[in-house]
Parts: sequence; C-alpha cells; structure tokens
Amino acid sequence: MSGRSRVDASHIVTHDGQAPVALSLEVGRLFEAFPEASFVVGEGRIEWVNERLVQLLGHDPTGSDVVATIPDWREGLDAEVPFEASLLCPGDGCLPVELRTRALGGGRTIVAVRDARELLAGREAQAALAEAESRYRSLVEQIPAVVYADNGDVTQYVNPQIEEILGVTPEAYQADSDMWLRMVHPDDRIRVQAQSEAFIAGSGGDLDDYRMVRPDGRVVWIRDRAYAHRDADGRATFEHGILFDVTELKEAEARIAHLAYHDGLTALANRQLFEETLVLAVERAKRDRTAVAVVFLDLDNFKLVNDSLGHHAGDLLLSELADRLRTCTRETDLVARQGGDEFLMLLADLAPAEAEAAAKRVADRAVEVLMHPFGLQGTEFHARGSIGISLYPRDALDAETLLKNADIAMYRAKRIEPGGHVFFASEADDAMVRLSFEQRLRKAVEAQDWVLHYQPVVDLADRRVVGAEALIRWKDGHGIVPPGEFIPVAEELGLIEAIGDWVLDQVAHQQRAWRDGGLELEVSFNLSPRQLWTPRLAERLLVKLRDAGVDPSTVQAEITESTAMADPDRTQRTLRELHSWGLRLALDDFGTGYSSLSRLKHMPVDVLKIDQEFIRHVDRDVRLAGMVRAMIQVAQSLDMVPLAEGIESESEYVFLRSNGCRLAQGFWFAHPMPADQLEAMASTTLPLGV
Repeated sequence: MSGRSRVDASHIVTHDGQAPVALSLEVGRLFEAFPEASFVVGEGRIEWVNERLVQLLGHDPTGSDVVATIPDWREGLDAEVPFEASLLCPGDGCLPVELRTRALGGGRTIVAVRDARELLAGREAQAALAEAESRYRSLVEQIPAVVYADNGDVTQYVNPQIEEILGVTPEAYQADSDMWLRMVHPDDRIRVQAQSEAFIAGSGGDLDDYRMVRPDGRVVWIRDRAYAHRDADGRATFEHGILFDVTELKEAEARIAHLAYHDGLTALANRQLFEETLVLAVERAKRDRTAVAVVFLDLDNFKLVNDSLGHHAGDLLLSELADRLRTCTRETDLVARQGGDEFLMLLADLAPAEAEAAAKRVADRAVEVLMHPFGLQGTEFHARGSIGISLYPRDALDAETLLKNADIAMYRAKRIEPGGHVFFASEADDAMVRLSFEQRLRKAVEAQDWVLHYQPVVDLADRRVVGAEALIRWKDGHGIVPPGEFIPVAEELGLIEAIGDWVLDQVAHQQRAWRDGGLELEVSFNLSPRQLWTPRLAERLLVKLRDAGVDPSTVQAEITESTAMADPDRTQRTLRELHSWGLRLALDDFGTGYSSLSRLKHMPVDVLKIDQEFIRHVDRDVRLAGMVRAMIQVAQSLDMVPLAEGIESESEYVFLRSNGCRLAQGFWFAHPMPADQLEAMASTTLPLGV
C-alpha cells in the first residue's frame, strides 16, 4: 500500500459495478492529490478512496458499505459543518476523526477525513489550562493577602483582597501606576523606594516591612514578597508578588517590646530598662565627671496587705505608690519597679558635690509620700518603706556594683532604721556576714546538703499532671534557703557546676524511677548562665542521662530569657547542640527580658514560659490580658508550647485555657513537693479549686 502513488480508473466503481460517468481519470488524479485522506460515497457505499485514506485505515475499503468503515455515518450531513466520527481501523480499533463533506452531484458526496487525535488533545489541553487558571484564580482571590503582577510600568493584575486590606479597588489601583508609592507611609517612603529600585536592578533582596496609609487614614503594616523575571543584565522585566497584612504581628511585637522594658502592673520601667539606663548614665558620668545616685526602696509591711486584704489590694497599693514616687524625682530621672514591692530611682548627671544632698532629698520625699495612708477597698493602710542609697563614683565605679550596693544599704536600713534611708558604707560586719555565708555554702557543696522539690506542670485542657519542674533547696543549719539567695553567690564562687551536676544526677535517677514505675512525666531542670556556657555542656549532660538510662527527649532544660539574650549568638549555638541530641528546651520568665522576635524564632525552644508577673489578675486587667494573649500567639506562631507560671486562682485558669494556653504551673494547683507526693498527684485529674 505504501508504494501506491495514485488511483487509476479501475478503482472507481458504483454500487452496480459500473464506472461512474461523472468521474474521469483526470478527476481521479486530482482527487489523489487532495492533502487529506478522502473518499467518495454514493448510496451508502464507498466508491472511491485516495492513498492517504488507505494509509490511515491500513486497507482499501472501496466498494464496502460506508457504515462498515464509519459506524456513526449519517446521511444528509450539513456540508458547511464538520462533525466528529470514528474510523474503524483493523487492529487499531476506532480512530477519532473529523469529517467534512461536499456534494458532487448524482447522489454522490466527497468526504475529507482528518485525524482528530491532535485536535482532541488540543481541546483537552485547553480545557485543562482553563481549569488550572480557574483554580489558580479561585485560590488567589480567596487567600488573605494582596496578589499582584506588573511589568514595571503598569500593574497588570491585582486580586480583590486589595480592597479589604488597603481600602482601594483593583480597578483604581491598576489605573494609577503611582498609587503604591503614594500610599507608602511618608516615614518609610524613601527607604522603601530605594529598596524597590535595588530589587528591580537586581542588587537587592526582599523589602523590609513597611507601612501603608489607607484612604481612610488607617495605617497597615505590609510584608512585601516579590519574585522577578530578569533580563540578561539581571534587571527585572516582570514581577509578581504578595503583600501580607502583618499589622497584628507588628502590634504584638510592639506590645512585647514595651512590656520587655516596663512593668505590667505599674507601667513603670522594669529592672531591665533600669539597668540599661544605669549603664549609660555611669558611662556618661565617667566622660563628663558627674555623679549618679541609685535609690532603692523596699516596703517593710507589704506582706500584711496581701495576707489581710488580698492580692488585689496589694496591687492597688503598688500602683498608687508608683504614681507617688513619680512626683519625688525630676522629669529626667527614672523610676522603676524592681519586682514585688521593690522600687528603684535613678538620678543621673548630678554635680559631684551635690549628689548626696540630691539623693537625700529624693529619699526624704519618698518617705513623706509613704506617710499618707493608702485607701484600699475602703480601708486605710499606712505603708512604710526602707531606702538604701549608693553613689557613683564614691561607692562604686560600675553600674552593677552601684545597684548591688544600694541593695545592701536598703537591707541595712531595714535593720538599723526601718522606714528611713541609709547610704551605702562598706562596714566590717557586712563583710563578716558575707564571709560566713560563703563558708557555709562551700561546706554545703562538699556535703551535698541539698534537696529537690518538684512543682507539677498541668495540662489545662484536662487538668492532669504532665510534667514537673525540679527546684533545688539548701538544707542549711539556719533553715531551708531558697535558690534565689544562694545561686548567685554560688555562681560568683564557681560552685554552680558542682551544684548543677548534683541536680542533674538526681533528676535523671528520679526520672528513671518514675518511668520504671509506669509514670510518664516530662521533668525539667534549670540551667544557670554559667552552666549554660561551660565547655562541652551537651556532652556532659548526655553522658549523665545515658548512664541513668534516661531518654533525653523526656527531660527539659530551662534557661531564663535574660540569660538567653545576654549573649544570644553563643546561647543559640549551645541550645542547638543540646536540641540536636534530643533534649527539650524551655525559655523561662518570658516577658521580663528583651527578646528580639527575629532571634527568638531561630532558637530551638520547645516551651515558652510566660512569667507569673503577667499572669496575676490577667482575668481582670485588660492590659495584662492583651499582653498574655500576644505572648500565647507568639509562642504558637513560633511552634512553641505556651506555659503560664504562677496561676493562683480559678479565674486565671479559665482565662488561660480559653485563650489557647496549653500548660501551667502555680500554687492554685500545687506548691513544690517531694517526689513521692507528686507521684500520688500525677495519678489523678486535679479538681477545680485545688
């Protein structure tokens, strides 16, 4: 068949076996030259075929009934409209074809046959493309962000979300090529324009977050992520991207940054801000040959307020005292809440000859404002405070020592002049007290005079104990000494590593005992700054856990936020090493130090512990509630588990549970207890009002 070049007249037959008069040999040659497979049909039978049809079928159907070759053949077809049919090809089954017809006269029709496989494939591809475009458009027009595409001169596409986020219609935005830059906040415009031009030129990356001003005046924070098609020189010729509304995230960051430097109850500066400002003040004093004073106030009878009138009354007293202390200093001075019932006042840029008198005036004013009673829930309460003062350069040459000496002076005031003020003086009796304490501490390390208590960690969803924090106590001859009193001294004396080793040994063996007894708890222990930065820390910890047969993933190491931020790069390296061995990590006292979210998101932290300072009365204080919600959201967005510390009431528990906080600790559940008591508690669901 493939060698056949033309059809001669003998192949043209009619249904009665006679050659058609209308079709001559020359017509047959012309018919053979058709570019498509063709045939002539008359009275239902195929009378003439060309070579291309024979090749397509694989045989010559001349003389056969047309329906034997085209089962869905229909007589009287519209010559102007092609139709789809099937061509029976022996061995290959049905071949989809498209037929075009034209009448020849005498009841005959010439039919052109086109292989429809490519046509169908094109239609399927077009349908698939249309479906893909429809799905893409549906997705783009539903995501909560602005999707755009432009060629550098005009915006060719922007999705409808622009109206919700930026307050302008897609049509208006596309029609005005300068609208984007005009809407950028004036304070950000120069920076954003420079970064945008650098991106287009190929010399810059993503734009930093920036603000846009909607037509209604509302400011929206935008995170702009663009992707460019570039020419041979690297210049963007077309770009498409997404504008995310990150206003809530920015507001949360701002709230966290504020509370990192301010006390949640009184709105005064916190210790972090005070210490940083003190460092700057001392440096400035060294340069300008001026003086600095630190005034340290501690209430003498504050516990009586909490015990007799409750914590709410205590909070009212602290808030009012903060307002009164602001009136005792100059506008350039700083008043801060150290924590609890302790307050600090920083007097900077003082004339050296007048520094003592200036500090005394502030102390006298503080004593005076305390003489006026506080109205607490209908009860008049007379508060009294003891004040310690230290001066630069007389009492110390650096900020840390200056603050410590003011603390020492305050405690001396409590002993020798309660309710008054005392200037720091390095007396022999204080040195002897310190020396005695250090000697007892050294002996305690040798004798291992320690005991561990465990504070339960509770799952707020079902009030079951799921973990425990190991807390060390010193069994001194004078009584139980809390860690806050001896841990800082142990760090100074280089004893903290020995104490830390003892704690980890006890935790590991207790965890093994609980696991062997079928008690599945995650046990945590605290790492001090000096421990965190000791050489080969991860190796030492893992060896102890391995020797005790404890899976590292069941143990959690805790570091404070201030420790993590003291040397964030070094801390991050150490934490990554610990985490790579399977040890879980918790960031303690979150909110009391300054955590950059850009650093926090890279730390391999599993649990974010919200400091108890923000939990107390969170159910009644709108500001605290907003802060705690923001902290919970930050933890969840960073794939960390939020844990609230210091729950002391059922209403605080209900607030935290309803706002997505997963874990909690606090005296409302239980005080720290020996291991055997924790075992009994862990086997039950804690009732409300524990």
